[in-house]
Amino acid sequence: MEAWRLPLSPSIRGKLISAGYTCLSSIASVSSSDLARDANITEEEAFEILKLANQSCCNGSRSLINGAKNAWDMLHEEESLPRITTSCSDLDNILGGGISCRDVTEIGGVPGIGKTQIGIQLSVNVQIPRECGGLGGKAIYIDTEGSFMVERALQIAEACVEDMEEYTGYMHKHFQANQVQMKPEDILENIFYFRVCSYTEQIALVNHLEKFISENKDVKVVIVDSITFHFRQDYDDLAQRTRVLSEMALKFMKLAKKFSLAVVLLNQVTTKFSEGSFQLALALGDSWSHSCTNRVILYWNGDERYAYIDKSPSLPSASASYTVTSRGLRNSSSSSKRVKMM
Repeated sequence: MEAWRLPLSPSIRGKLISAGYTCLSSIASVSSSDLARDANITEEEAFEILKLANQSCCNGSRSLINGAKNAWDMLHEEESLPRITTSCSDLDNILGGGISCRDVTEIGGVPGIGKTQIGIQLSVNVQIPRECGGLGGKAIYIDTEGSFMVERALQIAEACVEDMEEYTGYMHKHFQANQVQMKPEDILENIFYFRVCSYTEQIALVNHLEKFISENKDVKVVIVDSITFHFRQDYDDLAQRTRVLSEMALKFMKLAKKFSLAVVLLNQVTTKFSEGSFQLALALGDSWSHSCTNRVILYWNGDERYAYIDKSPSLPSASASYTVTSRGLRNSSSSSKRVKMM
């Protein structure tokens, strides 16, 4: 249950959310003194909040034992999960066919490597109709950096429509299939764009996503570009930042499972001192690296862009080259792929 559902005043509710206490489990696991300190409220107010939270947890505890599945059913579910193509077949191959729905995938890399390009590409490709092998869904694009370019989205949408027309034209000629009637402006209309300007806005929006997706059930991908930006700029309390981000990651996982959609979190890089030297690493620290199902690291190898599967419960570690063209993501001219042994 979400913390905002508790019968509290708006000011107290706002203080809880700002301090990172967005669900009942996080509230019920702390003492009243810690809650009072973190949320900047009195001990009496903290005690009343804990009392309400514990009552709500007890009322909902019976439902926790429902919904058990056996491993055989889970295997079949995983094998049948839809995937969103990246428009780069080499990249799709190492991803098991594309970005998986019901998973949270983190994609990180240095500036200029193509993170936003991948985000825009996925927001377009998720709309490829089912008859063309797509999901026929819609996209939510959460922009924290102001890097989303609608002109670029239109350019990629136009290329996607051209590819679909070529595909359906071939299918119509040889198999009497119906041609897909889809225009670039239709694709742009199905990208729900949110501009977020602070970490408090980001927290509030993530808390609102479940309701928004319930009202727009065709949403099949949520892209955050980037998850990092406001939490690197505005946060001094690292312990509180870790707690807030952990709560956010849990919410994304819940959304992915509940609505069978893909969550893609774009991340920046930072320097990390390791083995006597500074090295590049994805931002937000080691604790954050456990918050996603899959982790893809983008890097340069000479003049070539590469993607590397750094972490996945079901995919082997592998790398593939890709390129960013005027039409979007495509195979690199070298089409080379290497498996990296860990």
